[in-house]
Amino acid sequence: MAYLNKVMLIGNIGKDPEVRVNPNGGRKRVSFSLATSRRYRDNNGEQKEQTDWHNIIGWGKIADIVEQLGIRKGMSLYVEGSLTNRSWTDQTSGQKRYVTEINMDTFQLLTPRGQGGAPGAGGFSQANSYQPNSFNGMQQNSAPAYDAGMAEDDVDLPF
Repeated sequence: MAYLNKVMLIGNIGKDPEVRVNPNGGRKRVSFSLATSRRYRDNNGEQKEQTDWHNIIGWGKIADIVEQLGIRKGMSLYVEGSLTNRSWTDQTSGQKRYVTEINMDTFQLLTPRGQGGAPGAGGFSQANSYQPNSFNGMQQNSAPAYDAGMAEDDVDLPF
């Protein structure tokens, strides 16, 4: 049986990405929070907005690219990855702690040039995306990197 663990989010970065190098293996890691919002009507018919916060992590080249692009709090980002859960024992309290994270595989910067984020974070005429299997590691696109090679007529849906 085949399994699928895929997450796609579009949201705003809630804190500046934190880049660290793993002391054991020297592997670079980036982490930040991403806010997504959704609107709905409650039982009284009033429109409400719910914001969810997601912990995003990226490793190696992705961490390098996030750092190089100067991605900052407030910028809009499209993220693709997989859902991961981990636990550890808190050394101060001795309690078991749990966290759910999105392990980022690809991303795309959606903030237009000169908007949102810190000075110097712009400077790109189109949105920027990183896909680990691309030829040079960076592609310039104006929308999230979907597989444009597949026409709607070619898709066989199982339902």
